Amino acid sequence: MPKKLTKEEEQARVLEMYRRECELKNTGLNYIAGVDEAGRGPLAGPVYAAAVILKDNDIIEGLNDSKKLSKKRREALFDEICKRAVAYSVFSVDEKRIDEINILNATFEAMNGAVSGLTTAPDYVLIDGNRIKGMSLPHETIVKGDAKSASIAAASILAKVSRDRYMDKMSELYPEYGFSKHSGYGTKEHTEALKKYGPCPIHRITFLKKILGE
Repeated sequence: MPKKLTKEEEQARVLEMYRRECELKNTGLNYIAGVDEAGRGPLAGPVYAAAVILKDNDIIEGLNDSKKLSKKRREALFDEICKRAVAYSVFSVDEKRIDEINILNATFEAMNGAVSGLTTAPDYVLIDGNRIKGMSLPHETIVKGDAKSASIAAASILAKVSRDRYMDKMSELYPEYGFSKHSGYGTKEHTEALKKYGPCPIHRITFLKKILGE
């Protein structure tokens, strides 16, 4: 279990997450968008991406990689981000499109869609990961950016919470798969349900070949 940070250490960590945005703004850029995705790995459901432009001099305490936060904390931060951001956008690409163009291209499509959906056009885009395709705006990729950039961390939270909420709704439609427990990831419970019931309409068929022996 990671060591719990002191209040001073946590403040320093959060300030460090705003460093790249501050560097870019010091060059004269006004609006910096962070972009991240959620749901590349699951066997079912869409891949989501979010884009967020944070306000200057408005530090949101607790921003971090969404995977390092509890569900309760993510939900609280989701509301804070939506209330305090200059602009935010969430975009999803469904399982049929994923099967059609593959998950990597679907992820790029979701990220570009999230940026296009911003009501304030960004001057520069920070993207989690090591590659992007189709981004026409000035941008850079940052490996593990959700733990290094406040804007990307905010985007990771919006994408993760939005996708989890969708999968909770799908769990009501298809209760036999337990989507609310694993969000579509390939857990033992999920793979056993697949073998018993076969795929449902939101499964990514191209992800199931090994599991179903096709």
